Amino acid sequence: MESIENLTVLVVEPSLTQYKIIDSHLRSLGVSMVERIKDGQSALASMRQSHPDLVISAMYLPDMTGTDLVYAMRDDPVLAEIAFILISSETKVRYLEPIRQAGALAILPKPFATANLKKALFTTLDFLFPDEAFSAQYMPEEMRVLIVDDSVTSRHYIRKVLSNLGIQHFAEAENGKLAIELMQTQYFDIIVTDYNMPEMDGDEFVRYVRNESSQASVPILMVTSVSDSNRLASVQQAGISAICDKPFDPQSVKDILAKILSS
Repeated sequence: MESIENLTVLVVEPSLTQYKIIDSHLRSLGVSMVERIKDGQSALASMRQSHPDLVISAMYLPDMTGTDLVYAMRDDPVLAEIAFILISSETKVRYLEPIRQAGALAILPKPFATANLKKALFTTLDFLFPDEAFSAQYMPEEMRVLIVDDSVTSRHYIRKVLSNLGIQHFAEAENGKLAIELMQTQYFDIIVTDYNMPEMDGDEFVRYVRNESSQASVPILMVTSVSDSNRLASVQQAGISAICDKPFDPQSVKDILAKILSS
């Protein structure tokens, strides 16, 4: 079984003081293979030479932002599977939302607690390594999953997490309208959908599935960064099976799928 002590971590942090804080937390959790780089371009070059398991980055780097860095990683086939965590004092939604959409495993504040970092590291393990025990217990290899999200990087992240649970059959759509077209010709065992999408958003899509489709009983998991309680209440009333935040904890998805497969 993989453990957090075996993770190789690249910390992209221009501040020596901040790096020492992060390094201290990592070492207190048993992580010893830690490298520091100060800027984004050097970090990308280093990743291509020695593939780390996890990149922990600040938001503001000398030559780019953490957002630029994670999207450069996701656009590079060699780097796309590397786990990414942001540590930043930034709180503005317009800056953090792209990070969530890019499939960051966690967004930690400055300062952060060791317990929060520990949770993020275990999330990294769930993201990187297949869960053979889950696959053996529930045998999900025959499940067909429809992923509906307008973000390519977000779809890739969701697919990666579900693949680690033994799911092999996927279909993808950029919005609810295109998802409906797929549902007219294919049957799905579970749907994973975003809320904010063009053409037809998650709320409209869920209502269509529940009220107008031939697959009205299919379990629907919504993965979203929406925090508006009224909007979330609306989609829950529409018949959502469960809601997860972006970035989501793979363990939460695992627990939800376990309930679905058990029933």
